[in-house]
Amino acid sequence: MPDVRGREARFSDIDEESLEVSGPKAHAAGLKAVQVSFDRGVRQAGVSRTLRSMSLVNQSGGVDCPGCAWPESTTGDRKRVEFCENGVKALAEEATQRIVTPEWWARHPISELEQKTEYWLGQSGRITHPMVIRAGEEHYRPISWTEAFDLIGEHVRGTDPDRCVFYTSGRTANETAFMYQLLARSLGTNNLPDCSNMCHESSGTALTPTIGIGKGTVSLEDLEQAELIFVVGQNPGTNHPRMLGSLAACRRNGGKVIAVNPLPEAGLLKFKDPQTPRGLLGGGEQISDEYLQIKVGGDQALFQALGHLLLQKERQNPGSVVDREFVKSSTKGFEEYDAARATIDWQVTEEATGLSRAEIERTAEMLAASKATIFCWALGITQQPHSVDTIKEIVNLLLLQGNFGKPGAGACPVRGHSNVQGDRTFGIWEKPKEDFLARLDAEFGIQAPREHGYDSTTAMYAMAEGKVDVFVSLGGNLAMANSDTALMEQGLKRTGLTVHISTKPNRSHVVHGKTSLILPTLGRSDKDDKHPGGAQFLSVENSMSVVSRTQGRLEPVSDHLLAEPVLIARMAQAIFGSGHPVDWRAMAEDYDVIRDHASRVIPGTENFNQRVRDKYGFVLPNPPRDHRAFATGDGRAAFTVRQLEYLKPPEGHLVLQTMRSHDQYNTTFYGLDDRYRGISGGRRVILIHQEDLTLAGFADRDLVDVVSVFRGQERRAERFRLVAYPTARGCVAAYYPEANALVHRDLVARESNTPGFKAVFVRFEPHQSSARTDSPA
Repeated sequence: MPDVRGREARFSDIDEESLEVSGPKAHAAGLKAVQVSFDRGVRQAGVSRTLRSMSLVNQSGGVDCPGCAWPESTTGDRKRVEFCENGVKALAEEATQRIVTPEWWARHPISELEQKTEYWLGQSGRITHPMVIRAGEEHYRPISWTEAFDLIGEHVRGTDPDRCVFYTSGRTANETAFMYQLLARSLGTNNLPDCSNMCHESSGTALTPTIGIGKGTVSLEDLEQAELIFVVGQNPGTNHPRMLGSLAACRRNGGKVIAVNPLPEAGLLKFKDPQTPRGLLGGGEQISDEYLQIKVGGDQALFQALGHLLLQKERQNPGSVVDREFVKSSTKGFEEYDAARATIDWQVTEEATGLSRAEIERTAEMLAASKATIFCWALGITQQPHSVDTIKEIVNLLLLQGNFGKPGAGACPVRGHSNVQGDRTFGIWEKPKEDFLARLDAEFGIQAPREHGYDSTTAMYAMAEGKVDVFVSLGGNLAMANSDTALMEQGLKRTGLTVHISTKPNRSHVVHGKTSLILPTLGRSDKDDKHPGGAQFLSVENSMSVVSRTQGRLEPVSDHLLAEPVLIARMAQAIFGSGHPVDWRAMAEDYDVIRDHASRVIPGTENFNQRVRDKYGFVLPNPPRDHRAFATGDGRAAFTVRQLEYLKPPEGHLVLQTMRSHDQYNTTFYGLDDRYRGISGGRRVILIHQEDLTLAGFADRDLVDVVSVFRGQERRAERFRLVAYPTARGCVAAYYPEANALVHRDLVARESNTPGFKAVFVRFEPHQSSARTDSPA
């Protein structure tokens, strides 16, 4: 069988003497989080820049945190501290006073940078000048902005539009995203992959046909009013720590929380709110009333079992569980769903979930008793082959009890990046709808293409096959973010021109195209005041569909940085020349012009400029939440029936899921520690249950190579430490992106094409060059 080897030391620090393991923590936040926050901020940005940047984070008229997309209140005064430990880390990374100058690039040839870790690259600092490297060269060297844009224009005009790809990450603001998609469609392509393709694409794919909208249907206040909240496949203590305050408030108001997760995550056990004396000095608050350590990939089986039990209770006591009036007036497909869930195979259900029947029945009792339930979920269920079907089972449960359009109830896919949802709202999508394109054409006098473009997975295929001549990345680090690392890097290197609009060095700059440009841009916290009309602001959309302004206040680290809207405008001018119908310069000079255009193209953004200047911005329309209405073809929400599916690895294999550490945000590393999981000093670890460890013939801290298998092909990633850990039996976990090399390019979620980062079948082999020691490595 073919053996595809993953990269080793280039991914992350491997210092076998520094790895320490202390076991998982039982609470999140508290005084330690405050101490770490202050330390990280001061070390990166100094006392003054740290205090100035943090004082306005997530405040009205301030800067939206570039970390997660968790919302703030729109109904009352904000807390004085509306950020978390990892928000401080994100701002510190951006506000850093470390700089990467042309001299830095001159000191470090590509051959050296290829061996550096992503952590080392990111910690080097902010890029100060536009840089270029050409075929055969070993160093990036400075280039003027004019020359850089001319080079882009030359390459784009010299090829076919569909041989150009325009990627973006979720931190891009609404106005920039709108201009970026306009550039691509003016050129004639819908090749607009984004980070949504790799995370919540499965959510939108499941929600749109069933409830008529691809977003969540709750407000922040709904979480505090809920009687029951499910937190599924999600680690809020690290990825959206301010969510813990909402979960704690729910419980204080009499609600309950059920966690569904293979790993025992500290934030789902207990929360020490650092803004309260009890949180700083006391024991903190319990978060989960029930903790279901489910097998990876077993969620669909759990939700089908819950549906069976709810319907069983309804038959025993009609009208006690099912919202019959809502089901009759607003849904379709109930009869088929009712019939499909009439029976259940408990042996298969227990095998698929790893849970006992008693645990599932206890959970069903809590769900049946709740009159207002919210299901929250994240990547733990969106990155498997059957992810879309699993999320549709969540919708079934919500529909069954009428949990839409009433306080404390609804669907809540918890987004990652702070504007990943806004990017999609403002046009970043490879499969745009006809009504959007028609409005875009009418507004600008262009003819946008109708043929669908590449998503992140198909873009990787195309690049590796030599079908892409120009790749532009607006933020992000696709070399590290995508599956099949070797193929992704091969694709980048085959591309004629790669353009990276970035703030700091990353791996994608190193595995560059034949010619590569790095264009340094302002960060979220930087002042943007080099405009005829003075300082400008941008806007973002959070997980609850609230659009609000964001405006940096810090002095940029270099006079050579350009704001993203200016970058996009100048790129477009270099490509299209002076005769293009779009007035790019007007948008670059005054962002109100962008918002005026968008208000006539994006439904719900009417009077954009006026409403975004309100204290807390405005909320986009959401029919299921606002009116209990569903914008499906016939106006009814849809129950769906799918066959049970779960992950069944071959004999001798376990199911691997990738995850972030607490010192990480996507491909950005703040450090090498994972405090809540008790891992420090290294990242190449495999968390594995002690019984699985023993059964496989290994011991705690053994050094192994990891072998994945998919459709007969094996892939290998070397030098990982096995760490005994209380995860669900049959399941192991490793950090992303170190384990990405194990994910086959074709291991994706059906319909959404999201990489299967939570569905990798692996086994372990002793690392040949090592002998086990008894002491921790």
